[in-house]
Amino acid sequence: MTTFWNTRTGDLKPYVPGEQPREEDCIKLNTNENPYPPSPTVIEAIGQAACATLRLYPDPHCTILREAIAEHYRVKIEQVFAGNGSDEILSYIFAAFFGREPVLVPDITYTFYAALAQLWDVQLKAIPLAPDFSLELADYKKPCGGIIFPNPNAPTGRSCALEALRSVADYQRTTVLVIDEAYGPFGSESAVPLCAEYPQMLTVHTLSKAYALAGLRVGFAIGSEQLIAGLCRVRDSFNSYTLDRLALAAASAALKDQAYYRTVIDRIIKTRERIAPLLRAQGWTVIPSQSNFLFISHPQRRGIEWQRFLREHKILVRHFNMPRISEFLRVTIGTDEQMDRFLDVISP
Repeated sequence: MTTFWNTRTGDLKPYVPGEQPREEDCIKLNTNENPYPPSPTVIEAIGQAACATLRLYPDPHCTILREAIAEHYRVKIEQVFAGNGSDEILSYIFAAFFGREPVLVPDITYTFYAALAQLWDVQLKAIPLAPDFSLELADYKKPCGGIIFPNPNAPTGRSCALEALRSVADYQRTTVLVIDEAYGPFGSESAVPLCAEYPQMLTVHTLSKAYALAGLRVGFAIGSEQLIAGLCRVRDSFNSYTLDRLALAAASAALKDQAYYRTVIDRIIKTRERIAPLLRAQGWTVIPSQSNFLFISHPQRRGIEWQRFLREHKILVRHFNMPRISEFLRVTIGTDEQMDRFLDVISP
């Protein structure tokens, strides 16, 4: 099986995504997908784009999408980079900005960072989270080759304030500081305004969560023109056509329908805030969350046992067999009906 692999391929430890079941009656609370459909304007835009022009290559500069992003975030279009999902952009970031010096990351965080570090031969240095799983940002004020972490963090769901991010940026003036805001719309302040003050700061975003477009694969980054130019150099050395015509049309429409998505996001937050105290009342430890998921544990069963128990009842949740969090589950916030079913199954 490995006869034709080179050494790099053989040594890789790829990221493992959450289960995608074939059964249609499963409740998927394991991959942080939005339980609600995308805006009707998105579907309409895809229909209009699905025409004879598909014979032509898409715009390699993703202009219409970058214009929509720039308008929404009130930045210049030159400060916006678009790509095929935020994971692709993260890969470009590792290739463009991280080198021989260790890059600081939380010890509990998005596990795809470790896979990317191995792929691009980047050394990571893990900074322990506090006992309550909050980020200890004072520990990031040390010489390093870069910093990257999600805000809110994954899989814990905890976020940190802008002033704390500012203090790190003030110290790390010559080091690229990457804030992964995949879950930001669900309760965290965006660091985008800080990018105007700190040319070394880059924020990364996805349309998979808040915009209900996980199946479309669209992400973007916002930062100084210098950082965006670096990402473009890496992209154009790999694949200059990262987003197809359908994705560009749909994502642009999504960014322009903020009223619809504000309603969806508020609905998810309301469900999260309803479910968290109900879980605590049943003896669950629930980490405070500013994301579209809850990070929970219960002494009645081990984490992996809870996952298997729920799977038997056709409810999928995420379990991470990692130090410090092996007894926890990450549970995506679904519809109210889905979450009520989840509560019914785990209730004593």
